[in-house]
Formats: sequence, C-alpha cells, structure tokens
Amino acid sequence: MAASERLAKVPVHIITGFLGSGKTTLIHSLIEQKPVDETWAILVNEFGQIGIDQAMFDARDDVVVKGLPGGCLCCQLAFVLQAALVNLLARSKPDRVIIEPSGLGHPAGLLDLLRGEAFLEVVEVRDIIATLDPRRLDDPRARQHDTFRDQLDMADAVALTMLDQSTPEQLSAAHTFVAQRWPPRKWVQEAPQGELPIALLTQSGSAEASDISVPTSHQQLAAAPSIAGSFFDFPPPPGQPQRETGTSLGYTSTGLRWHPSERFDLDNLAACLGELPSEARIKGVFHTNSGWKRLNRAGGTLSVESSAWRQDSRLEVILPDTTPAPDNNIEGRLRLLTLD
Repeated sequence: MAASERLAKVPVHIITGFLGSGKTTLIHSLIEQKPVDETWAILVNEFGQIGIDQAMFDARDDVVVKGLPGGCLCCQLAFVLQAALVNLLARSKPDRVIIEPSGLGHPAGLLDLLRGEAFLEVVEVRDIIATLDPRRLDDPRARQHDTFRDQLDMADAVALTMLDQSTPEQLSAAHTFVAQRWPPRKWVQEAPQGELPIALLTQSGSAEASDISVPTSHQQLAAAPSIAGSFFDFPPPPGQPQRETGTSLGYTSTGLRWHPSERFDLDNLAACLGELPSEARIKGVFHTNSGWKRLNRAGGTLSVESSAWRQDSRLEVILPDTTPAPDNNIEGRLRLLTLD
C-alpha cells in the first residue's frame, strides 16, 4: 500500500492516576463533550478480580467500553491488552482510544507496548494525563509510593481533581508539588467535578514520557498468568454471591457479585459501606429499593448515582495491606440487607 493510502494513526490517550483519583469521572466528562461524528473506544483496567468500571459507563452506540479486570495492564495483562486493542481497532474502528490503567498500574510497561512493533504504524500515543487528588499528598505512604510518583513523573499533563473535597491549602500544595516535577508538565488544569475541556484531549501532542523503567515490583508480576475473566460471565445463583480476592503491590482487593434479582436497601447499604475503613477504595453497582445505583467511595466520601447496568450487582473493596482487615464479615452483613 502506498504511503498516501495508509490510514491515519488512531490517537490513544492514557489517563493514569492513583486509586480513587477521579480517572473514570474525568473520562465521563470527556465523553459528554465528544464530537458527534466520532466513535471512541474506552479500555478500562482494574486491579480487582470482579470488574466494576465497565458497569460505570452507560451503553451508547458511539462509545465502546471494554473492561479488563484482574491485574495490571503493564505486567499481568499486557498480552490481554494487546489482544483487546487489536480486536477493538479491527471491529469498532474507533476515531480515538482512551486507556484507563488501574490505579496501581505503572504506565511504563503500557507505553512500551503501545510504542512497540505491534502498534507502531497503527496508533499514536498522545499526551499522558495523570489525575491527582490533592488530599493524597497529606498521606506519606502515597507520596513515597513508587507507582504514585512515577505516574506523575511520566505524565505530560496533570488534572487536579476532587477539588470540592480539598482545602485551598491542599490545592496550593498540589500545584507546588507538580511544579517541582522535571521536566515541566505541558499543562496543569484544575478539574472541578472531574470536568476537563475536551480541547486538552483533541489538541494534544505526542506523549513525551521520560525514560522510566518498570519497577521491580511490577516486573515480578509479569510472569504471572493472566487471571482476567469474562466481564459478562453469567451471574451467580440467587442467594449464592460470588466472591473473588487478589493481593499484590501492597494492596488486597475483595470482589462480590449477586444475582440481579436480589435487591438491597439503599440507606442500609450506604451505612454498611460507610463503616469500612476510611482507607478503603469502594466501587459498586447495586439493584436497590430505589432502582439500580452506582456507588463510589474515595477518600472516605461516598457518592451515589443512577445506573443503566442491569446484569448483576457488583462490589469491589481495595485496601492497603498496612490497614487491618475489617472485623465484620462484609459478605454476611450485605446478605442481611437484601430485600424479599
């Protein structure tokens, strides 16, 4: 094929950021601003085994969403990502691809894959955007976490999120923290309510990520077999919730699924989840007495929204290994909240 006949490379945008930093909310904002004549593909990677984030996106014809739960794209799921991206590009022919790695994912391995031989003539990696919750900088464990720092160091640009939950002092400290990174970021944008101007995406340039290697902790996981299952597995039988757990990179995830016919009392459900440790990252979609709802808790604040998901109820709880596991049996307590 002559050079003039080759198809233009598909722009790929990596939106990275630590656990609970508002990546999915930011992507929702960008989707709402999407040009009507474009088709987008969203690849969402999750640390947990059950997979929640795909259920966080409402179905629409011009946005194809693929969830990749059960590991880290940069190591455990690299082969799965390659196969999923090849399939998406061939079948959906998107005008733009957004990849959301796990909050514990390291961008270096992902960037190496996208710049490798398989995609060299097919995609162009645009500016890497990192989301930063200013409150995270109050936590020494986050500031000292290699993945947290590398996500920001590899980013071409930074979106400051969770502004409504951050103090002016925390926001100022976040600006200072980002300003101290070298080389300087192309832009630093405050994103109230997770809203980011789409021009920062569509008019972005090629990624200029610095040469950061995948840390040893991730390299050790690279040889592990993929544990990604099908996001659309048949739901478990009524009264027999499915439970999956996984531990790596200093965090433990617990995932639960229920049959869609089982309903939960929304107020009691929120109260039950609120009793989990404040460090817990919680995401879920539930059939409740108030309809289907998405629940999202980061930094101790729980939000509840309506959901178009109907396949099953799902919950994922991620805790750092330094936090004692909750004494209460979350699965048993939630079973008591189901309605007849």
